[in-house]
Amino acid sequence: SAPPPPPLDTFRGSEGLYMVNGPPHFTESALFPRESGKNCKVYTFSKDGTLFAWGNGEKINVINVTNKGLLHSFDLPKAVCLEFSPKNTILATWQPYTTSKDGTAGIPNLQLYDVKTGTCLKSFIQKKMQNWCPSWSEDESICARNVNNEVHFFENNNFNTIANKLHLQKINDFVLSPGPQPYKVAVYVPGSKGAPSFVRLYQYPNFDGPHAALANKSFFKADKVTMLWNKKATAVLVIASTDVDKTGASYYGEQTLHYIAANGESAVMQLPKNGPIYDVVWNSSSTEFCAVYGFMPAKATIFNLKCDPVFDFGTGPRNAAYYSPHGHILVLAGFGNLRGQMEVWDVKNYKLISKPVASDSTYFAWCPDGEHILTATCAPRLRVNNGYKIWHYTGSVLHKYDVPSNGELWQVSWQPFLDGIFPVKTITYQAVRSDVPSEEPKVATAYRPPALRNKPVTNSKLHEEEPPQNMKPQAGNDKPLSKTALKNQRKHEAKKAAKQEARNEKSPDLAPTPAPQSTPRNTVSQSTSGDPEIDKKIKNLKKKLKAIEQLKEQAAAGKQLEKNQLEKIQKEKALLQELEDLELGI
Repeated sequence: SAPPPPPLDTFRGSEGLYMVNGPPHFTESALFPRESGKNCKVYTFSKDGTLFAWGNGEKINVINVTNKGLLHSFDLPKAVCLEFSPKNTILATWQPYTTSKDGTAGIPNLQLYDVKTGTCLKSFIQKKMQNWCPSWSEDESICARNVNNEVHFFENNNFNTIANKLHLQKINDFVLSPGPQPYKVAVYVPGSKGAPSFVRLYQYPNFDGPHAALANKSFFKADKVTMLWNKKATAVLVIASTDVDKTGASYYGEQTLHYIAANGESAVMQLPKNGPIYDVVWNSSSTEFCAVYGFMPAKATIFNLKCDPVFDFGTGPRNAAYYSPHGHILVLAGFGNLRGQMEVWDVKNYKLISKPVASDSTYFAWCPDGEHILTATCAPRLRVNNGYKIWHYTGSVLHKYDVPSNGELWQVSWQPFLDGIFPVKTITYQAVRSDVPSEEPKVATAYRPPALRNKPVTNSKLHEEEPPQNMKPQAGNDKPLSKTALKNQRKHEAKKAAKQEARNEKSPDLAPTPAPQSTPRNTVSQSTSGDPEIDKKIKNLKKKLKAIEQLKEQAAAGKQLEKNQLEKIQKEKALLQELEDLELGI
């Protein structure tokens, strides 16, 4: 069979709506004559990329991309949202809801059109723009909408009969599972009056009875929730976030990550670094997910379905993660208020492929071919330097376009293709040849106050950086040190070095030669074994013994001790013995 055509790139901005042929040509596509003017408010492709619909401020037009044929033209000058159902049966359109001046109810503003005939099958009133579009299962046998805090289900695109309702106290949001039957639905009910929020998983249509739910996870600290199904519909990741962090630690509120499996298992993810959770993404294999989290420099870690870390990418300037369509490459990136640094990883071998920089990017998307990437700077997020770049994942820029200085770019995207159309190709590490001259990203040097400008640079680090590390226990190896243990070990070594340095500064003439790591330093004041766990135990024992000393002094001063305090004093001998054993074992 002939290879698929390269996906088209679509652009909407002050220069109109137009399409560009994908790699390797990058010429304007003849499939779609440019719609000039600034009135294009919206466009969308069907899931398989064969149909394209757009609004030009007067009509919504639908064309067949493969044969350029205009299928329909609907008089909808105010429509701002469009979406095709998964099998291209229906085009859903939405325009802002308005009520008339005398207070009577407005007219339905959500329309469902039959793509074949162009007739309007059903109109609904849908006041909010958020989650405006009904959700279909992949085969369109069920379709669901959230109406007055309950979920209404329709079957086989018959919108005149509600086939099923899922009614809980106040359903705020729901997500249908991807993939074939049996269909599952995840619903979120926010907590109220001291009761926790919860997410429940159901299998359609079993909604009744106390044991109908497949799984249930309740939690506090949630003003909003994002639910992410994996492709095989075996589990959901829930990011719960509050608008305000009561501890004052973060400007972005507080986030927690929960894992809920369709078999009923659930867990709260204990992430090894505190701070915001910026992004969580499933791999298309459905067996792993990547989380980007923690105060900057942020950590990124791949976890398996047991919620155990598989690979840790260390720390870096990043706040987003993007798996390629085939799931074999992962891009970690820092966009928004970060500088646009990207790390492209081969996730089978955990090897870094390239480190391109796409500064000022507001948009990132993988091409369906799994080889190319589109980054863009769009308005209104950024009003200046709008434009786009098409990259190969090895870091080469293959094509770039800058919008004229008085113009803006509003929306960009690849033409979608169904999974399996593009074959997986072997990963290459060699940068692909490009005719676009490469720009060296400007490296900003750290600010130096005038007093220090002619002095040698001392290397002071603002953050403790962590390198990438494989978390899978290697065959024949002992279990790897836990993250906390590793961190303690590093801190410990840093402290030791700092003390040594301080001593040297006080008496430079008497600076001792550093003791080799292997020689035991058995001083009672500061006993350190190589094992942070043992150090911790010793520290705790000393703490307890100190407390006992204080109690003895109080007793000697004639204070009446409590029963539990007397019991503590009796344990002194045993504690001293334990401490001695630990220190001798060093």
